[in-house]
Amino acid sequence: MSGHSKWSTIKHKKAAQDAKRGRLFTKLIKELTVSARLGGGDPEGNPRLRSAVAAAKGANMPADNIKRAIQKGTGELPGVTFESVSYEGFGPAGVAIFIEVLTDNKNRTVAEIRHLLSKHGGNLGESGSVNWMFERKGYITVPSGKASEEQLLETVLEAGAEDLQLTDSAFEVYTPFEEFEKVRHAMEEAGIEIESAELTMIPTTAIHLEGREAERMLHLMEVLEDHEDVKDVYINAEIPNDSFCQSLVKRQG
Repeated sequence: MSGHSKWSTIKHKKAAQDAKRGRLFTKLIKELTVSARLGGGDPEGNPRLRSAVAAAKGANMPADNIKRAIQKGTGELPGVTFESVSYEGFGPAGVAIFIEVLTDNKNRTVAEIRHLLSKHGGNLGESGSVNWMFERKGYITVPSGKASEEQLLETVLEAGAEDLQLTDSAFEVYTPFEEFEKVRHAMEEAGIEIESAELTMIPTTAIHLEGREAERMLHLMEVLEDHEDVKDVYINAEIPNDSFCQSLVKRQG
């Protein structure tokens, strides 16, 4: 699971850069629209939309923008129709990559994703080539100073969580896909401050990368994340913290 949590960390650190370029809002609006179209416009009865609204608010998106995106999804306002599509492939050192996108033109998007993978040492695979290497899980983080480990452990385990880990800055709660909403609700009822909550893909096994291969993989991840149609990217790689830090310095320098 460490491969997931470390990439989540770098994604949060680069979110500010994405916002400056306008890409973060674009992706959030797409997710709001698709979530509302698939499950209705009421966040209370639509867990995916509820997560999308929370993410949008966390990025300081204006309430009117959120409302309009939802209304486009429900058909109350005209708008572009986006589809949820997933692509599977491989990166440097044979790392499995699972990519989720929201697109209004699948032919264009798959061509661009194939090009990015090829250009950066990877290749696009067939449907089913890597998804068996991942499990759909719930992932919730809590700032480490906002709850005691004892209180959090008791709350989440009783609600159906399967794992609790402590990192340098946060508690990480992992849940079965089916128990995600139940665990999140129990945490809210207990007054526990939630930093982020999402459904994610956790690798069942991981490839350890270091040095040049780690840098190449990180660069490919960033390139894919920067694509306006890409919603999420998951890999089955473990990369040391120092590689993440070095990569951040190079990108921001």
